[in-house]
Amino acid sequence: MTQIAFLGLGAMGIRMAQHLIDAGHSLTVWNRTESRAEPLLEQGAQWADTPAEAAQGAELVIAMVRDDDASAAVWLDEQTGAFKGMSDNAIAIESSTLSVDWVKELAQQAQQRGKQLIEAPVSGSRPQAQNAELVYLVGGDAHLVNRAEPVLSLMGKKVNHTGEMGSGALAKLVTNTLMGIQVTTIAELIGMLKRQGQDPDAILEAVSTTPVWSKTAGIVRKSMVSEAYDPQFPVDLIEKDLGYCLQAADQVAPMTSAARTVFNEAQEQQLGEWNMTVVAKLYE
Repeated sequence: MTQIAFLGLGAMGIRMAQHLIDAGHSLTVWNRTESRAEPLLEQGAQWADTPAEAAQGAELVIAMVRDDDASAAVWLDEQTGAFKGMSDNAIAIESSTLSVDWVKELAQQAQQRGKQLIEAPVSGSRPQAQNAELVYLVGGDAHLVNRAEPVLSLMGKKVNHTGEMGSGALAKLVTNTLMGIQVTTIAELIGMLKRQGQDPDAILEAVSTTPVWSKTAGIVRKSMVSEAYDPQFPVDLIEKDLGYCLQAADQVAPMTSAARTVFNEAQEQQLGEWNMTVVAKLYE
């Protein structure tokens, strides 16, 4: 049994943490809203009032939060941050989707404090988190990755070591950018097919038999054709990730920029909390 702290119980985090309880590990949790933790607390998880308190005595400290600012607060706050409570032998695991610059800065901050850190963002959304089918894109020291892998494997089906700190963030941003561009392109094409008086589902069914089709395209097509927009990966999050990718590209990424503009328009139309595929509505 491993003593684990889990910080951030949003739609992804609470599903990931559940697998750690199911595996019999000792789990301490923290979230900005304590009520989110109730299902885990009922199963024996311990509550901590701050990330620092959660990290005390933990062998692994895992964070799954929204963005760079939330990550900074969780790890670095002088009074409540997890680094303050962690032992030097513990491993900090940052699983949030963050900018490359921030991941590198966080690594420097960890080193200055004598803390061990790896990044482990995940590919997959709520269904994959629910079914322990996430794909990990892990950057950092190989020895630390090997130590953490047995626990990461409880929450995902594949753990990829991508290289040094920052490489995991790059892999995750590349993944999400490829996805975001496909989403906006398929939305645009469905709109075009409707204006041509065609059945988009029939046309896309034919296209799906060609080599250009992807698994993501199939999922996106199903969501858009059936107008099923319950949030799996909200517009607000994919827009944030495309922004981080543009930072990494030093703004020299016209396709990424164009896709982000589509998600920006969805936000302006108050669609930010819906699934990213809701951008199909922009072309109706």
